[in-house]
Amino acid sequence: MQIPKLLTLLPEDYISTPDGMEIDHNGNLILSCPNFADFSMPSCICRIDTNHNVSKWFDVPLHEKTGEARAMGIAFGPDQDLYIVDNQGWSGDEKLAFNGRIIRVRANDNGIEKVTVVAEGMEHPNGIRIKDDYMYVTQSLLSKVETESGNLLSCVYRFHLDDENIHITNTLDDAHIFATWETYNPNDQYGVDGIVFDGDGNLYIGNFGDGEVFKITFNEDGSLKDNVSFAKDPANLRSTDGMTIDKYGNIYVADFVANAIAKISPDGTVTRIAQSPDSNGFGGELDQPGEPCVWNGKIAISCFDLVTGDDKVNTKHEMPATMSMLAIEP
Repeated sequence: MQIPKLLTLLPEDYISTPDGMEIDHNGNLILSCPNFADFSMPSCICRIDTNHNVSKWFDVPLHEKTGEARAMGIAFGPDQDLYIVDNQGWSGDEKLAFNGRIIRVRANDNGIEKVTVVAEGMEHPNGIRIKDDYMYVTQSLLSKVETESGNLLSCVYRFHLDDENIHITNTLDDAHIFATWETYNPNDQYGVDGIVFDGDGNLYIGNFGDGEVFKITFNEDGSLKDNVSFAKDPANLRSTDGMTIDKYGNIYVADFVANAIAKISPDGTVTRIAQSPDSNGFGGELDQPGEPCVWNGKIAISCFDLVTGDDKVNTKHEMPATMSMLAIEP
């Protein structure tokens, strides 16, 4: 297995929890920071340049009702507007429950020019990817929906890039639900999270609690054709947080529970390529990896370093927050 290296220590004055990533048109790594570890810090979007220098780009626009914002998944549209998943419900604060949003932000080097609310009222939106004229958003919880088994249901929503002010009910009545999943692991009732497209336009979704990745194929009209299990290997992949893909078609998955990164080959074979014991991450160790991102010939990894529990390797949060990196090996 690889030994992860330190990409950077993040500034302590405005980052306590890093999460989602994207690459901008200048090759900078764009990082969302929900800052769940310190709610006195506004959620922000940051830049990391090719020399690994970190700077804040802008604070995430606040919800008019709650006065809060907590950015997780991010994705650039074709016009370089940034689509942001605002998952306020992750905090557990009842006042913020069912106030998640997808917002579209147009920004330049001087700050924000325009903000559009794509969808609101969401329980637990998480990851986002864009293909053609649509965005696909994972929602890890649909607690209002009762299943026959009593297990959690979660889903992927699909919105048009130009949609505005869609109200989400978090029930099966939502017309924008694209696909649903049940989570069977009784010890981790947390649903779909990581999301990525391959070069052929197939969509991969990770069910966090079951540690399983699904492959979605499309009909010619863009409707769902198949949704099948693609990779599951409990010995090498216990949970599926953020996901990314390299030019060889290998998918890299943040195994949040196990402090590890798994590689899924194009045939669905799972290999654990790096794992770290509990640590502060200051030496580049994986400190509860939340999302990987292929960038500059490496795999950049944000370390969430916040959630604890009997099944988690992570035992506490430390500052400063950290970013790790791994090599890409064919």
